Amino acid sequence: MLVMGATGAAGSATVRHLRRRGATVVAVGRRLEALEALADECGAVPIVADATDGAQIEAAVQETVSRFGRLDGAANLVGSVLLKPLHLTRDEEFATTLQLNLWSAFWLLKAAVRAMEGGGSVVLASTAAVRTGLPNHEAIAAAKGAVEGLALSAAATYAPKQIRVNVVAPGLVRAAMTARITGSAPALAASTAMHALGRIGEGDDVASAVCWFLDPANSWTTGQVLGVDGGLGALRGRPG
Repeated sequence: MLVMGATGAAGSATVRHLRRRGATVVAVGRRLEALEALADECGAVPIVADATDGAQIEAAVQETVSRFGRLDGAANLVGSVLLKPLHLTRDEEFATTLQLNLWSAFWLLKAAVRAMEGGGSVVLASTAAVRTGLPNHEAIAAAKGAVEGLALSAAATYAPKQIRVNVVAPGLVRAAMTARITGSAPALAASTAMHALGRIGEGDDVASAVCWFLDPANSWTTGQVLGVDGGLGALRGRPG
Protein backbone atom coordinates (compact mmCIF):
# COMPACT_ATOMS: atom_id res chain seq x y z
CA MET A 1 0.00 0.00 0.00
CA LEU A 2 1.17 3.53 -0.75
CA VAL A 3 -0.04 6.56 1.19
CA MET A 4 0.69 10.06 -0.09
CA GLY A 5 0.46 12.88 2.42
CA ALA A 6 1.62 10.35 4.99
CA THR A 7 2.71 12.85 7.63
CA GLY A 8 -0.61 14.68 7.88
CA ALA A 9 -3.29 13.82 10.40
CA ALA A 10 -5.32 11.54 8.12
CA GLY A 11 -2.27 10.23 6.28
CA SER A 12 -0.30 9.20 9.35
CA ALA A 13 -3.40 7.63 10.91
CA THR A 14 -3.97 5.66 7.70
CA VAL A 15 -0.39 4.40 7.73
CA ARG A 16 -0.78 3.25 11.34
CA HIS A 17 -4.12 1.54 10.65
CA LEU A 18 -2.71 -0.32 7.65
CA ARG A 19 0.38 -1.42 9.53
CA ARG A 20 -1.77 -2.76 12.39
CA ARG A 21 -3.58 -4.85 9.79
CA GLY A 22 -0.27 -6.29 8.61
CA ALA A 23 0.04 -4.41 5.33
CA THR A 24 3.35 -3.33 3.87
CA VAL A 25 3.03 0.45 3.68
CA VAL A 26 5.06 3.00 1.74
CA ALA A 27 4.70 6.41 3.37
CA VAL A 28 5.20 9.28 0.92
CA GLY A 29 5.65 12.90 1.93
CA ARG A 30 7.91 15.93 1.70
CA ARG A 31 9.43 15.94 5.19
CA LEU A 32 12.07 13.25 5.66
CA GLU A 33 12.34 13.71 9.43
CA ALA A 34 8.60 13.21 9.92
CA LEU A 35 8.59 10.21 7.59
CA GLU A 36 11.48 8.62 9.46
CA ALA A 37 9.70 9.14 12.77
CA LEU A 38 6.64 7.38 11.33
CA ALA A 39 8.85 4.59 10.05
CA ASP A 40 10.43 4.15 13.48
CA GLU A 41 7.02 4.13 15.12
CA CYS A 42 5.23 1.57 12.96
CA GLY A 43 7.61 0.17 10.33
CA ALA A 44 6.39 2.05 7.27
CA VAL A 45 8.81 2.51 4.38
CA PRO A 46 9.55 6.23 3.85
CA ILE A 47 9.86 7.81 0.42
CA VAL A 48 10.38 11.55 0.02
CA ALA A 49 8.38 13.10 -2.83
CA ASP A 50 6.76 16.44 -3.53
CA ALA A 51 3.06 16.06 -4.30
CA THR A 52 3.20 19.09 -6.59
CA ASP A 53 5.65 17.30 -8.91
CA GLY A 54 4.19 14.59 -11.11
CA ALA A 55 7.57 13.11 -11.93
CA GLN A 56 8.33 12.60 -8.24
CA ILE A 57 4.98 10.89 -7.68
CA GLU A 58 5.61 8.60 -10.63
CA ALA A 59 9.06 7.80 -9.24
CA ALA A 60 7.60 6.96 -5.81
CA VAL A 61 5.14 4.53 -7.37
CA GLN A 62 7.84 2.94 -9.51
CA GLU A 63 10.15 2.60 -6.51
CA THR A 64 7.34 0.88 -4.61
CA VAL A 65 6.80 -1.62 -7.41
CA SER A 66 10.54 -2.20 -7.80
CA ARG A 67 10.99 -2.91 -4.08
CA PHE A 68 7.89 -4.99 -3.44
CA GLY A 69 6.93 -6.40 -6.82
CA ARG A 70 3.46 -4.88 -7.07
CA LEU A 71 1.11 -2.13 -5.92
CA ASP A 72 -2.26 -3.21 -4.54
CA GLY A 73 -3.53 0.03 -3.07
CA ALA A 74 -2.81 3.75 -3.03
CA ALA A 75 -4.32 6.72 -1.22
CA ASN A 76 -3.78 10.40 -1.85
CA LEU A 77 -4.41 12.28 1.39
CA VAL A 78 -2.60 15.45 0.38
CA GLY A 79 -4.67 18.55 0.98
CA SER A 80 -4.75 22.22 1.85
CA VAL A 81 -7.07 24.80 3.36
CA LEU A 82 -7.63 28.18 1.74
CA LEU A 83 -10.52 30.10 3.24
CA LYS A 84 -11.05 33.24 1.18
CA PRO A 85 -13.91 34.68 -0.81
CA LEU A 86 -13.44 34.32 -4.54
CA HIS A 87 -12.82 38.01 -5.21
CA LEU A 88 -9.90 38.06 -2.75
CA THR A 89 -8.31 34.82 -3.97
CA ARG A 90 -5.17 35.50 -5.98
CA ASP A 91 -4.58 33.54 -9.16
CA GLU A 92 -1.43 31.97 -7.72
CA GLU A 93 -3.33 30.86 -4.60
CA PHE A 94 -5.93 29.16 -6.75
CA ALA A 95 -3.22 27.53 -8.86
CA THR A 96 -1.49 26.21 -5.75
CA THR A 97 -4.78 24.86 -4.42
CA LEU A 98 -5.37 23.02 -7.69
CA GLN A 99 -1.85 21.65 -7.75
CA LEU A 100 -1.96 20.32 -4.20
CA ASN A 101 -5.44 18.85 -4.36
CA LEU A 102 -6.36 18.07 -7.97
CA TRP A 103 -3.06 17.62 -9.76
CA SER A 104 -1.59 15.44 -7.00
CA ALA A 105 -4.66 13.19 -7.26
CA PHE A 106 -4.38 13.07 -11.06
CA TRP A 107 -0.69 12.20 -10.96
CA LEU A 108 -1.05 9.49 -8.32
CA LEU A 109 -4.05 7.94 -10.04
CA LYS A 110 -2.26 7.98 -13.39
CA ALA A 111 0.83 6.27 -11.96
CA ALA A 112 -1.17 3.81 -9.85
CA VAL A 113 -3.41 2.46 -12.60
CA ARG A 114 -0.34 1.79 -14.72
CA ALA A 115 1.24 -0.17 -11.87
CA MET A 116 -1.81 -2.19 -10.77
CA GLU A 117 -1.57 -4.99 -13.29
CA GLY A 118 -3.68 -7.38 -11.22
CA GLY A 119 -6.23 -4.85 -10.03
CA GLY A 120 -6.24 -2.76 -6.88
CA SER A 121 -7.79 0.16 -5.06
CA VAL A 122 -7.14 3.90 -5.22
CA VAL A 123 -8.63 6.30 -2.67
CA LEU A 124 -8.68 10.06 -3.19
CA ALA A 125 -9.64 12.83 -0.77
CA SER A 126 -12.35 15.42 -1.30
CA THR A 127 -14.20 17.60 1.21
CA ALA A 128 -17.75 17.99 2.47
CA ALA A 129 -17.54 21.56 1.12
CA VAL A 130 -18.08 20.21 -2.41
CA ARG A 131 -21.68 19.29 -1.64
CA THR A 132 -22.38 21.89 1.04
CA GLY A 133 -22.26 25.54 0.13
CA LEU A 134 -19.85 26.96 2.68
CA PRO A 135 -18.77 30.61 2.54
CA ASN A 136 -15.17 31.33 1.50
CA HIS A 137 -14.51 27.77 0.25
CA GLU A 138 -14.59 28.50 -3.48
CA ALA A 139 -11.02 27.46 -4.28
CA ILE A 140 -10.91 24.24 -2.28
CA ALA A 141 -14.45 23.26 -3.27
CA ALA A 142 -13.58 23.71 -6.94
CA ALA A 143 -10.40 21.65 -6.63
CA LYS A 144 -11.98 18.83 -4.65
CA GLY A 145 -15.10 18.85 -6.84
CA ALA A 146 -12.80 18.14 -9.75
CA VAL A 147 -11.21 15.30 -7.75
CA GLU A 148 -14.63 13.70 -7.37
CA GLY A 149 -15.28 13.96 -11.11
CA LEU A 150 -11.84 12.51 -11.85
CA ALA A 151 -12.46 9.58 -9.52
CA LEU A 152 -15.89 8.70 -10.89
CA SER A 153 -14.72 8.70 -14.48
CA ALA A 154 -11.59 6.71 -13.65
CA ALA A 155 -13.69 4.20 -11.71
CA ALA A 156 -15.65 3.54 -14.90
CA THR A 157 -12.58 3.45 -17.12
CA TYR A 158 -10.58 0.99 -15.02
CA ALA A 159 -13.34 -1.24 -13.67
CA PRO A 160 -12.65 -3.84 -16.41
CA LYS A 161 -9.12 -4.09 -14.98
CA GLN A 162 -10.52 -4.59 -11.45
CA ILE A 163 -9.10 -1.28 -10.29
CA ARG A 164 -11.46 0.41 -7.87
CA VAL A 165 -11.47 4.20 -7.38
CA ASN A 166 -13.30 5.78 -4.45
CA VAL A 167 -13.31 9.07 -2.53
CA VAL A 168 -13.54 10.10 1.11
CA ALA A 169 -15.01 13.55 1.76
CA PRO A 170 -14.22 14.73 5.30
CA GLY A 171 -15.64 17.62 7.24
CA LEU A 172 -13.35 19.66 9.47
CA VAL A 173 -10.56 17.45 10.82
CA ARG A 174 -8.12 18.40 13.55
CA ALA A 175 -4.77 18.78 11.77
CA ALA A 176 -1.83 21.13 11.38
CA MET A 177 -3.39 22.72 8.30
CA THR A 178 -6.63 23.48 10.18
CA ALA A 179 -4.90 24.87 13.28
CA ARG A 180 -6.10 28.42 12.58
CA ILE A 181 -9.66 27.15 13.02
CA THR A 182 -9.21 24.54 15.73
CA GLY A 183 -6.87 26.82 17.70
CA SER A 184 -9.48 29.56 18.01
CA ALA A 185 -12.20 28.85 20.57
CA PRO A 186 -14.91 30.89 18.76
CA ALA A 187 -14.03 29.41 15.34
CA LEU A 188 -13.90 25.90 16.74
CA ALA A 189 -17.25 26.30 18.47
CA ALA A 190 -18.87 27.60 15.29
CA SER A 191 -17.38 24.79 13.21
CA THR A 192 -18.37 22.13 15.72
CA ALA A 193 -21.95 23.38 15.66
CA MET A 194 -22.08 22.81 11.90
CA HIS A 195 -21.45 19.08 12.37
CA ALA A 196 -24.63 17.26 13.43
CA LEU A 197 -22.72 14.74 15.56
CA GLY A 198 -21.40 17.58 17.70
CA ARG A 199 -17.66 17.24 17.16
CA ILE A 200 -15.04 17.80 14.53
CA GLY A 201 -13.14 14.91 13.02
CA GLU A 202 -9.86 13.27 13.90
CA GLY A 203 -7.34 11.67 11.59
CA ASP A 204 -8.47 8.22 12.71
CA ASP A 205 -12.02 8.93 11.50
CA VAL A 206 -10.78 9.47 7.96
CA ALA A 207 -8.26 6.63 8.15
CA SER A 208 -10.95 4.08 9.00
CA ALA A 209 -12.86 4.95 5.83
CA VAL A 210 -9.74 4.99 3.66
CA CYS A 211 -8.71 1.55 4.93
CA TRP A 212 -12.21 0.21 4.27
CA PHE A 213 -11.95 1.24 0.64
CA LEU A 214 -8.43 -0.21 0.36
CA ASP A 215 -9.42 -3.55 1.88
CA PRO A 216 -9.71 -6.29 -0.78
CA ALA A 217 -12.66 -7.66 1.21
CA ASN A 218 -14.64 -4.70 -0.15
CA SER A 219 -13.81 -5.41 -3.78
CA TRP A 220 -17.38 -4.81 -5.01
CA THR A 221 -17.30 -1.11 -4.16
CA THR A 222 -16.13 1.49 -6.66
CA GLY A 223 -17.08 4.96 -7.84
CA GLN A 224 -18.29 6.04 -4.41
CA VAL A 225 -17.91 9.33 -2.53
CA LEU A 226 -18.22 8.72 1.20
CA GLY A 227 -18.86 11.64 3.51
CA VAL A 228 -16.77 11.19 6.66
CA ASP A 229 -17.96 14.45 8.07
CA GLY A 230 -20.08 14.19 11.20
CA GLY A 231 -23.12 14.82 9.03
CA LEU A 232 -21.88 18.14 7.63
CA GLY A 233 -22.52 17.18 4.01
CA ALA A 234 -26.04 15.86 4.48
CA LEU A 235 -27.58 17.08 7.75
CA ARG A 236 -28.32 20.36 9.41
CA GLY A 237 -25.96 21.28 12.23
CA ARG A 238 -26.84 21.16 15.88
CA PRO A 239 -29.03 24.02 17.14
CA GLY A 240 -27.24 26.65 19.14
